[in-house]
Amino acid sequence: MNWINSLVRPKIRDLLKKREVPENLWIKCPETGEMVFHRDLEANHWVVPNSGHHMRMPARKRLDTFFDGGVYENIKTPEVVADPLKFRDSKRYVDRIKEYRSKTGEEDAVHVAKGKVNGAHFTAAVQDFAFMGGSLGMAAGEAILKGMETAVANRTPFVMFTASGGARMQEGILSLMQMPRTTVGVQMLREEGLPYIVVLTNPTTGGVSASYAMLGDIHIAEPGAQIGFAGRRVVEQTIREKLPDDFQSAEYLLEHGMVDMVVNRLEMKETISRICGILMKQERASAAEAATAVEVAVEPDAGDKATA
Repeated sequence: MNWINSLVRPKIRDLLKKREVPENLWIKCPETGEMVFHRDLEANHWVVPNSGHHMRMPARKRLDTFFDGGVYENIKTPEVVADPLKFRDSKRYVDRIKEYRSKTGEEDAVHVAKGKVNGAHFTAAVQDFAFMGGSLGMAAGEAILKGMETAVANRTPFVMFTASGGARMQEGILSLMQMPRTTVGVQMLREEGLPYIVVLTNPTTGGVSASYAMLGDIHIAEPGAQIGFAGRRVVEQTIREKLPDDFQSAEYLLEHGMVDMVVNRLEMKETISRICGILMKQERASAAEAATAVEVAVEPDAGDKATA
């Protein structure tokens, strides 16, 4: 009987076990229905090869593809009170935060890093839609401000990749206060003459689009991204009119002058690098001209030299 217990029964159990198959090996394109192998999609920066549809890209992967060789330094952001209002809906807010931290392995919805892009120093922040819809709360606001302060300290351009449903309702007025606070950070970059580039990804809505997402020096949108403040249904009910099919799309906003350009994700790094290279060279040229002007102003003229 030992051979039955030790050999036959384990083999039968193995046959009856449900085979563990990784999820999402194949991903369906929402536009064409094409099935794409997940590794091929990842290698193409989550852009479906044939249709060009831009799938949602993980925040950390975006940083990997943006910085040279995927090498960058994470910037530690200030800690905040986890549940300042002791909020509870279907579950406690503090429990909801713990759930998303466990799912994503991240502390909150915004990641900030610095590194090199085509050899030039950059500071960048990315909103993670997987963490509570990329909602803007106190932790996210502190992270964005920290990124802007780091850009000022290191005199680098600041690039903001937005993806959010808006302000985080569980933090009430404290989340809404992040809108003016981040606006102050944008003004700080402008006073220092540093480029602030906003990349609008799908979706960028609510309080985020009403604040720092629309205050950039250059606004770049990814193809097909939904960008707006209120939702389509709310707008239609308010104005009592049927909206165009492409309303609030990146292409619609480009046509109506709300964004500067729509850029394919595969070309995003080169585009941002080129824009910031031009802007930073202009800044350096202006600084050099100002220094020359000061030297000319303080230099004594020929007559003074002769007298001396």
